[in-house]
Amino acid sequence: MASPVLPQRFRNLLQPRRGLAIAEASLIGLVAALSAVLLKLGSGALGTWRVHTSHLLPAWIALPLVGAGFGFIAGLLVERLAPEASGSGIPQVKASLANVPVKLSLRVACVKLVSALLAIGSGLTLGRQGPTVQVGAGLAAALSRLVPTSPDHRRQMIAAGAGAGLAAAFNAPIAGVLFIVEELLQDLSGITLGTAIIASFIGGVVSRLLGGGTLQLDLQAASNANHLSSFALIDIPFYLILGIFAGVFAGFFNRGLVHSIKLYRRFHLSLPLRVALAGLFSGIVIAILPESFRDNTGLREFIIRANEINEPTLPNAPLALLVFVAQFILTLVAFGSGAPGGLFAPSLILGSCLGHLIGACQYYLLGASSITTFALAGMGAFFSGVSKVPITAIVIVFEMTTNFTLVLPLMICSVTSYLVADKLVPGSLYDKLLKLNGINIEKTKAPEGVLTRLTAREVMQSRVESLDASITIEEATQAFSRSHHRGFPVVEESKLVGIVTQTDLLKVREFNLSQEQALREIMTPQPVSVTPKHSLGDVLYLLDRYQISRLPVVEGRRLIGIITRADIIRAEADHLNCKNPQTGPTPEPSYVVYQTRSASVGRGRLLLPIANPETAATLIKMALAIARDRHYEIECVQTIIVPRYSSPSESEVRTTKNRRLLRQVEALGKKSKIPIHTQIRVAHDVSQSILETVNERHIDIVLMGWKGSTSTPGRIFGNVVDTVIRQASCEVVVVKLGVSKEYQPKSLKSKLISASIREYVKTGKPPVFSSNSSILPTPHTPELKFNNWLVPMAGGPNAWLAIKLLPALVTLGESSKIRLTRVFKTSEDKPDMKVLEEAIRQLIRNRKLHSTVVAEPIKSDSVSEGVIKLANKEHYDVVIIGASREGLLQQAINGNIPEAIASGVESTVILVRGAVNR
Repeated sequence: MASPVLPQRFRNLLQPRRGLAIAEASLIGLVAALSAVLLKLGSGALGTWRVHTSHLLPAWIALPLVGAGFGFIAGLLVERLAPEASGSGIPQVKASLANVPVKLSLRVACVKLVSALLAIGSGLTLGRQGPTVQVGAGLAAALSRLVPTSPDHRRQMIAAGAGAGLAAAFNAPIAGVLFIVEELLQDLSGITLGTAIIASFIGGVVSRLLGGGTLQLDLQAASNANHLSSFALIDIPFYLILGIFAGVFAGFFNRGLVHSIKLYRRFHLSLPLRVALAGLFSGIVIAILPESFRDNTGLREFIIRANEINEPTLPNAPLALLVFVAQFILTLVAFGSGAPGGLFAPSLILGSCLGHLIGACQYYLLGASSITTFALAGMGAFFSGVSKVPITAIVIVFEMTTNFTLVLPLMICSVTSYLVADKLVPGSLYDKLLKLNGINIEKTKAPEGVLTRLTAREVMQSRVESLDASITIEEATQAFSRSHHRGFPVVEESKLVGIVTQTDLLKVREFNLSQEQALREIMTPQPVSVTPKHSLGDVLYLLDRYQISRLPVVEGRRLIGIITRADIIRAEADHLNCKNPQTGPTPEPSYVVYQTRSASVGRGRLLLPIANPETAATLIKMALAIARDRHYEIECVQTIIVPRYSSPSESEVRTTKNRRLLRQVEALGKKSKIPIHTQIRVAHDVSQSILETVNERHIDIVLMGWKGSTSTPGRIFGNVVDTVIRQASCEVVVVKLGVSKEYQPKSLKSKLISASIREYVKTGKPPVFSSNSSILPTPHTPELKFNNWLVPMAGGPNAWLAIKLLPALVTLGESSKIRLTRVFKTSEDKPDMKVLEEAIRQLIRNRKLHSTVVAEPIKSDSVSEGVIKLANKEHYDVVIIGASREGLLQQAINGNIPEAIASGVESTVILVRGAVNR
C-alpha cells in the first residue's frame, strides 16, 4: 500500500481548490494571449512579405510558389511532429474535453502555432482564430500537468485555455466565455464559469494592450456614425431574408467542407503534398483576381465599408458577389487539404459579402440601405450557421464593434441562420469532422457513469488496518510479518499523520536505528490522500498518476477509510451487471426518528444493533468490553420495520419502549465511562438500516447476535446476518449464545430483558434470571459463563482476528482459561505448531491479558467435526473462530465450517469476519 509523498508546498495542491483554479486560469489567459499576438503578428508579417514579393516578381509566379512552398513546410511540420495539429484545432479540443484520447500538449501547441503562421501567411484562405483556440488549450493542458489535479479540473483548465485563445484572437472576452459554455463544455458550474471568465478576460486585455486590435478592422468611425450603422422597422424583413440565405449557404458550406476532405483522401497524398497543392491552387486563383484579394484582412474591411469607400449611395454588389464565390471555393480547397487553419475568419468574410448583397437588394428596391449594418449582421449570421453557436456569434460582432445598434439585427439574423442551417444539416460541424477521423461524440449527454456518480465515501472500506505512531519499530515489523499488506497508514488519535511501507523499514538498517524507537521516526509524513466527497474519477486519477494501489480517505485529518483499485473495479462491475436488483419496489432510505450523541473522543466506533430481547443484555456487556479495550465509542441502533408501501419518513411509529431501553444502555455507558450514541431508525429492512448506519457513522466493527439457525431458503445465517456479512466493509462479529431458553411470550421476554439491564446498571453484575424473579415466574434461565475459551487456529492472514478480540472478551469471565488448537488430519505424523506458538507469544505479550493460555492440537479428518466434538466433550464456555480471507459466507458455502460449528456446538460461539477485500 505504498503511497508517494509530495513536498509540503505541493501537498495542498492535490485537490482542485478555488485558489489554485484562479491562479492557473490567470496564467493560462496570459500565455494564450501571448501566443495569439505572436500568431497575429507573425502571419501578418509573412503576409505582408508575400504581397510585397508579388509586386517585385510576376504575381502568377510569386503567389503560387509562396503558397506551395510554405504550405509544404507547414504540412511537413504537422505530419512529422504533431499530427493532432492539422485542421482547425477546435474539433481536437472538443474531443479532448469529451475524454477522447486526443493529445493536447506543449508540443502540439508549438507545432500548431508555427504551422498555422506559415499556412495563413502563405495566402491560404483560412483564419487564425481556430488555431489560437487549440494553442491556448494545448498550453493549458501542459500547465495543468505541472500540478497534480483531478481530470475534471484539468478539463476545466483546457476549456479556459481555449476560451482565452478565442478571446485574445477577437479581443472579445465575453465571446470566449460563451464559446466554452455553448460549444465546448456546455457546463455552467461555478468553477467552470469562473475560470473561463478570468482566463478570457486576461487573454482579451493582454491581446489589446499588445496591439491585438479587432481583426484589424478600423470600425470606430463606422460604429459612431448613425448613417453608416442604423436599424429601422422596415429593415426587419430584409434581415430575416439575410438570416435565411446565410443559413442555407452555411449548410452548403459545411457539406462542402466534409466533401472536400473526402475528395482529398481519395488522392492518397501525404499531408505536405495536400497543403502544397492547396497553396498552389490558391496562389494561382488569387493572382488572377484583383490585387485587393491578396490581403484577406484588407478585403474584409473593404467589403464592410464599401459604401463609404465608393459612392455612399452606390453599393458594390458585383465585387461582393465575386469575393463571396472566390472565398467560398478557396476556403473549401484550403480546409479540405488538412492545412492548419480555422474557419472563423472565412465565415466572417462570407457573411459580410452576403450581408452586402442583401443590403444592395434593399437599396435597389427601397432606395436606401445601411450596407455596413447588413454586412456586420451577415458576419454574425454566417458564423452562427457554420459553427452552430448563435449567442457567441452575436457577442463576437458586438464586441468587435461596440455598437448597440447592431444587437437587434444580429439577433434576428443569427438565430434565423442557426435554425435554417440546423434544419438543413443537423448537428455540429466539429462533430462531423471528428466522425471523419473515426471519433464519434454523442450529441446528447451520455448517462452518468460510476466514476462521476459515486464518491469515495460510497465505495471506500471503512475498516482500516492502521498502526499507531507511538508503537515501536519492532512491533511494526511484527505487524508486517502477520499481514499481506505492503504498507499501513500511521495514525495518532485517529488522525492520519503518515504512512509506513516495507521500504521505510529498510531505514532501520541504513541508519542503524534501534528497534525500540517509535514508528514516527521512520514513517513518511503527509501522504497523498482523498476526501470522502471526491469522485471515483478523481481517486482513479491519483492512483494512476502515482502508480499506487490504494489511498487513505480523510475527513479533515481524521482517517475514516481506505479505497483501492479493487474497490473501484467492483463498483464499476456492480453497475454494469446491475448487481442486487430489487424484485419489488426499491426500498427508501431509512429514517432516523430518535437519536442521542455523546462526546466523540474514541479511536473508532462499534455498532450494536439491538433486535432480539433474549441476547441484548449479553451483547451490551460484550460491546462494552470491546469498546473499553480498543478505546471505541458505541453506536447503539434499534430498527422499526414498516411495510414497503409506506415511506419510512412519513410512517407513524411508537418509540416509547425503544427509547426506554436505549436510555438504560446510555446509563451503562456513563457508568463505564464509554461514549454511547443511540438512534432509532424506521426502515423497510433491518439489514438496510444497519448498513446505512455503518456508512454514515464510519463504523469499525459490527457486533450482532444470531439465534443459531435459519429457516430462510438459500441463506446461511438468515436474511439480516447474511446481508450484513456480505455488504458491510467493516469487521463483523456474530454471536450465538449458548443458553437454550424455553419458549416465553415476546412481551414477557421484553420485560425480562429490560429488568435485567436495570439490574446490571445498579449492581454491575451479569444478568441472572431465576424462578424468584418478580417479573417472570418461568423455569430457571442459567447464567452465561465466559471462563473456558476454545480458539481454533487455521493460520491464514485473518487467523489473528480472534486473537485480537480475546483480551477484551476474556474480561467477561472471572478466571479465564484459553486453549488454542489446530485441527490436523489423522494421516499427519507430526503437526506443525508454529502458528499456535506465535499466537501464544502474541497473547502473552499483551499486558492486559491475565489468563492461562495453552496450545494443544487435535486430529480429525473434518475440521468442523473435530472442533464440535472437542467443544462439547470438554464443555468449553465459548468457541471463537476467525473467518478466512474469503469471508464467512463464502467459506460457509464451500465447506460449512463456521456455520456447522456454530450450529453444532452447545456453548457460545463467536464468529469474526474481517474487513471485506482486505
